[in-house]
Amino acid sequence: MPATGNSEALAAAFADGPAYVPYLAVGDPDYDASLEYVEALDRGGADVIELGLPFSEPIAEGPTIQGAVVRSLEGGMTPDRFFAFVEDLDVEAPLVCMTYYNLIYQYGDGDGPRDFVEKAAEVGLEGFVVPDLPAEEADPLREACDEFGLDLVFIVAPTTTGDRLERIMSRVSGYVYVQARLGTTGAKSDVADSTTESLDRLREYDVPKAVGFGISTGEHAERIVAGGADGIIVGSALVDIVAEGVEADLSTEAVADRLESLSRELKAGAERGYAARTEAAESR
Repeated sequence: MPATGNSEALAAAFADGPAYVPYLAVGDPDYDASLEYVEALDRGGADVIELGLPFSEPIAEGPTIQGAVVRSLEGGMTPDRFFAFVEDLDVEAPLVCMTYYNLIYQYGDGDGPRDFVEKAAEVGLEGFVVPDLPAEEADPLREACDEFGLDLVFIVAPTTTGDRLERIMSRVSGYVYVQARLGTTGAKSDVADSTTESLDRLREYDVPKAVGFGISTGEHAERIVAGGADGIIVGSALVDIVAEGVEADLSTEAVADRLESLSRELKAGAERGYAARTEAAESR
């Protein structure tokens, strides 16, 4: 495995400035609308898109994304429909699957992750984020990812240090998902100081650092990237737009326009932060 990952597409996404990495739950609120929404993220400047494959017990998610998971499951989303969805998408950004290990392990013959990873590679996915998979138990998935050329992203919390951090960083590839604050996902009006400390702790590792959990505005994105992040991950703020569309009975086009607009704001904020950081470094 290369120092930063298997996927050339993910490496390229982080190579030239900050990566904007949005998340949506696939199939929320239905299959066709979800296709439009993910494609709107791509038009809005996404560099990587995280696609959530819903699981009935999403332990790492706050109420916003749990609501998206419920809507998706009620709409009939399954692993096979998820793979069909990936094939139906018309996007430029590389795609990463965020899901839970039980779905990966049970797919196919049900005795390990290889079948799921093989299918993921076949439909064009570039990697995985698996929130409930400890690094200590990740070797079978890591080996399958290496076999089929995909990356395996881990989440690093503000409290992750010492041997646990070493175990994660020895198995991560593509990028590392830096949790900006403690707790479950959800947009917050501020971004925790612990983010800077986490980035400092990870500085020695040769893998892109993307910060998530709580980013919802261009200003947030600017501050996070100016503080040293290689990318921003945004989920709840985008899922909120989908949920508001459901509640207000908005058209698919109207919701897609809002998703694209916020994406442009977040991408522009990240680029401002990168410019400020570059200028500060050059003036030293």
